[in-house]
Amino acid sequence: MSSSTVAETREITVAHSPDSDDAFMFYGLATNKVRVPGLRFTHTLCDIETLNQNARQGEGVYDVTAISFHAYPYIQDNYALLPSGGSVGDGYGPMIVANRTYSHSEIKRKRIAVPGTLTTAYLVLRLFAPGIETDVVPFDQIIPEVLEGKHEAGLIIHEGQLTYGKAGLHRILDLGKWWHTVTGLPLPLGGNAIRRSLGPELMESVSNALRESIQYALDHREEALAYAMQFARDLDTQLADKFVGMYVNERTLDYGADGREAVRRLLDMGYTAGIIPTAARVDFVG
Repeated sequence: MSSSTVAETREITVAHSPDSDDAFMFYGLATNKVRVPGLRFTHTLCDIETLNQNARQGEGVYDVTAISFHAYPYIQDNYALLPSGGSVGDGYGPMIVANRTYSHSEIKRKRIAVPGTLTTAYLVLRLFAPGIETDVVPFDQIIPEVLEGKHEAGLIIHEGQLTYGKAGLHRILDLGKWWHTVTGLPLPLGGNAIRRSLGPELMESVSNALRESIQYALDHREEALAYAMQFARDLDTQLADKFVGMYVNERTLDYGADGREAVRRLLDMGYTAGIIPTAARVDFVG
């Protein structure tokens, strides 16, 4: 490659969590099945709460980063939301689990292990139970700590939503179902944000590339799933396929009008409840 070609190539730094659903949607870009002339995408894998915190640092660490929607009001001056790449629970989502059954009124009086205070799971938990006491625990340690009795209950995200029963825990509440009962809307959990300093033209190019990557994975499901399996913690192929189907689908290509409304409603409710200190200005690229 000549030096002039190198000079013309713009690196776009991308960060997402090391989960089978994120790996599936970024498969096309990560394996160069989807290419954009003049752009080179480099990928960093990191847990979602760390990405939320990184995005809050100045202008952010990465050009494109997966975030929890709860984190968006904190970074909205420097980041816009991409119109694709969202993880949306259509009547399902993060769950409160425990070693034994509790009523909803009982669970509100328990101290719950949560995967991070900027996760959307935490925001919805606080909407469900405003005064609830919580401890932050790495997301992949919540089920083990509940099993060991270190916490009476835990708020689980990612693959834990499919494996808690096998571990012997009881589901107390599916917050995605609760949210749908309250609002009639799907629950937007995470999305992809892009640095505004890239400028409108480059932001649009990157947005299109991500959408192409998601479409490529959906069109080549078997090979994309095989790639994603390396990130499928504790899931066999059948469960990984189910998990990917939950969070990479038509809504991942486009939130839809109700999906975008759900993002606004979620953040407005968080602000009104005093959980989020800043009113959200929800802004999608394009």
